[in-house]
Amino acid sequence: MKNELSRGLTHRHIQMIAIGGAIGTGLFLGSGSAIKAAGPAIILAYLIAGIICFFMMRAIGELVLSDLKLTSFIDFVRRYLGDRFEFVIGWTYWLCWESLAMADLTASGIYLRYWFPIIPQWVTPLIIILVLLGFNLLSVGVYGELESWFASIKVLAIVALIVTGIVLLVLGTKVGGHQVSLGNLVNYGGFFPKGFKGFLAAFPMVIFAFTGIEMVGLTSGETADPEHDLPRAINSLPIRIGLFYLGSMFILMCIYPWNEITTTSSPFVQVFAGIGVKIAAGVINFVVLTAALSACNSAIFSTSRTLYVLSRTKKAPASFGTTSNRSVPVKSLLFSSLTLLVIVLLNYVIPKTVFEIISGVATVSFIFVWIVLMVCHYRCRKAKQTKNKKFAMPLFPFSNYLTIIFFLMVTVLLAFERSTLISLIFAAVWFAGLSLIYTLAIKKAQVEN
Repeated sequence: MKNELSRGLTHRHIQMIAIGGAIGTGLFLGSGSAIKAAGPAIILAYLIAGIICFFMMRAIGELVLSDLKLTSFIDFVRRYLGDRFEFVIGWTYWLCWESLAMADLTASGIYLRYWFPIIPQWVTPLIIILVLLGFNLLSVGVYGELESWFASIKVLAIVALIVTGIVLLVLGTKVGGHQVSLGNLVNYGGFFPKGFKGFLAAFPMVIFAFTGIEMVGLTSGETADPEHDLPRAINSLPIRIGLFYLGSMFILMCIYPWNEITTTSSPFVQVFAGIGVKIAAGVINFVVLTAALSACNSAIFSTSRTLYVLSRTKKAPASFGTTSNRSVPVKSLLFSSLTLLVIVLLNYVIPKTVFEIISGVATVSFIFVWIVLMVCHYRCRKAKQTKNKKFAMPLFPFSNYLTIIFFLMVTVLLAFERSTLISLIFAAVWFAGLSLIYTLAIKKAQVEN
């Protein structure tokens, strides 16, 4: 047993993982709140966030390709920021995906009750965790196949909305008593109906929709041809953002006046229902369930690989660095999957508030990790250790500075909402706690050895 990961992900897997990472329940569920905060200006918010996320992905791609001997971007944190940051960021990235999966698993429990109201909210997350764990224990190729199918379903739902909207625009049809028109973008208070304050307030929700987009950077250690597959997946990001985010938001608000889109259900459901598609709620519920399955599937993969990397440098139990004869880190998978069972308990104890709390923790944690990765990329470029000149981050170092400043700005905005302020406080305690653990346990053990 070599205790090494296999390179079982194909070009198709990498492309679909990249697509899946760019589409989550933040778009299907959270876009209603974002629209309510900013109105049609949400299109511009998604455009700005999309550009920043593209810069970040180019930075991660350049970082990963600078040394293919390293299995994930967590390794680069150790190289450029040291052991303490590797420990803190590694476990924080583990928290990122655990909390994101918990949020989506909670959503799955809520939406499955649309069909089966007698099923308790906590039952669905339990079943999903156990089923996906079973599949992921088989091989990394099975994970790639599952994610490919999940991503395909999400893409199909968005394309269906966009195509339907274009047809309605051309025909000049009325939906729900409202004319489908480009005028809906400005006829209800203008393009910035909530002013600049509302526009800024939408960014935390917009960023939550992009969480997980860096996932493709974690697959480098299990990609058959990373030098070819990663650049192609990352360079296609602007097209995906333009289609999935800008395209869907543009069509949504052309069909429906922004001020009539409620936050109590998915905007996608409201639009299809307004068109007269009676099974709209059922269809979108299925898509949301798929998004939850996708998030949980990615979480089980990413958290187990993160623990695998940490174990190799003695920042996680050594057993997490062992693999099966299928090159799967079984003990890491089991630990991360069993930890997800916490959400089953939370859905039983506090079913009404658990989603808001968990999603806030995910957003704060991801932003922190993204900022640190940008710092690592900056140091990598300054050390002139990048090897793939054709895949250099554009507009460096301006793009690097801009990306970090943007993420810091969003972090400040999070402090103005009570729910996200609680998440910020939790994150601060988490970071401080990890740093203390490193000082008292990890560093001490290293000195003794």
